[in-house]
Amino acid sequence: MVRLIFLGPPGAGKGTQAYSLAGNCGIPHISTGDILRSAVTQQTELGQKAQAYMDQGELVPDQLILDLVRDRLGQPDAVPGWILDGFPRNVSQADFLDRVLQEMSQTCDCVVNLDVPDEVIVGRLLNRGRKDDQEDVIRNRLEVYRKQTAPLIDFYEKREQLETIDGNQALEIVTAELHKLVDRKKQR
Repeated sequence: MVRLIFLGPPGAGKGTQAYSLAGNCGIPHISTGDILRSAVTQQTELGQKAQAYMDQGELVPDQLILDLVRDRLGQPDAVPGWILDGFPRNVSQADFLDRVLQEMSQTCDCVVNLDVPDEVIVGRLLNRGRKDDQEDVIRNRLEVYRKQTAPLIDFYEKREQLETIDGNQALEIVTAELHKLVDRKKQR
């Protein structure tokens, strides 16, 4: 069983690494964006509520995201393990996740922080060539990430759950480090 949380700024490679590792471990890669899209597509009750906010151009409220995460973690494919990608985003969401995991008699094995310098992130995102990837927008997203997530990194570090991996390495090297980490956690 492997239950991991992936943290890291936008462009750090969380999604790529989480997807690869989840496939290798035979567990779901869970990102809030994917959960939201799936709930909307399937027209679940929570998905319909989310769609109403999205149709009005509003952000989906935290409580609704939290309910979606709770629902997703309770699905049968998540019983043997999961990788949460980009959730929680702040300490209050981390507290919520703790309560949900206690209710489900589950624990998180490890929180992986993919550490990548801002200048590398800016370069990566500018090279993607997406319309919304303008340097000032990217730098603002990084600033918001640092403000929201720095306390979260401290939160998990104090609980001795945080493992930081240098995400500014070749993709294969980061992947290999993640596999070693999972192997260590499985042996405990």
